[in-house]
Amino acid sequence: MGRGRAKAKQTKVARDLKYRTHETDFGALARELHGGAGSFDNTPDDSLDDDSDEWADAGPPGERD
Repeated sequence: MGRGRAKAKQTKVARDLKYRTHETDFGALARELHGGAGSFDNTPDDSLDDDSDEWADAGPPGERD
């Protein structure tokens, strides 16, 4: 018991997705997929250093203190 409300909501969402008309901006999608202007910045993140792994020198899990 109790599944009726969840199933009704899933059915409502599925119908909405199936029958609603979507205005898709294919130009924006193409720019995003092909790395156009305004896409991700390929500069390295300053927070990720080579020394960022604080557990790198800990050794295998069975050999800890």
